[in-house]
Amino acid sequence: MFISFEGIDGSGKGTQVSLFMDYLSKKGVDFVYVREPGSTPLGEQIRNILLFSQEITPKAELLMFLASRAQMVERVVKPALALEKLVIADRFIDSSVAYQGFARGLGVELVKKLNDFATGGLKPDLTFYIDVPVEVAMARKKHLDRIETEGEEFLMKVRQAYLNLVKEEPKRFVLIDGNADQLTVHRKIVEEFEKRRKG
Repeated sequence: MFISFEGIDGSGKGTQVSLFMDYLSKKGVDFVYVREPGSTPLGEQIRNILLFSQEITPKAELLMFLASRAQMVERVVKPALALEKLVIADRFIDSSVAYQGFARGLGVELVKKLNDFATGGLKPDLTFYIDVPVEVAMARKKHLDRIETEGEEFLMKVRQAYLNLVKEEPKRFVLIDGNADQLTVHRKIVEEFEKRRKG
């Protein structure tokens, strides 16, 4: 089973990924964790460039994310799934659709096609989208990377793109209210995971 977590920066996504992995560890579930960009030596180098370089054009940004993703899928995700391990991803294909395809204006359909090329058509079985209003997300963030400094208007576009994706693929996406307290959000995620696993 392949599970991804998505959300705008400051949604609480990272916290929920950590809580979910703690839950899996206590249950004795064998899993592999990946993050985007990153999770391979090449991906981590790309991550440093993407998050901390001063100036990157939207097209270059997208292609770097795709390069990191392609390497991660071939070297980490597919081998783990072949061994029937659970894979947990902190961001995956939907981030590029929302951030670069929609918010940066490169085109949602183009980014979906390029994602398919980079991943060989691999999609998560289950995607948790943690939704919070942009002003809440901005208030939570203390240290901003290059993409997070884009401001409220940019993040509002990203959020809208995610909400569009949730409507497009209701079977894969689970919309989670990130305004609730951490443990309530965590319980909802666990409940949905166990339901899917047993189903």
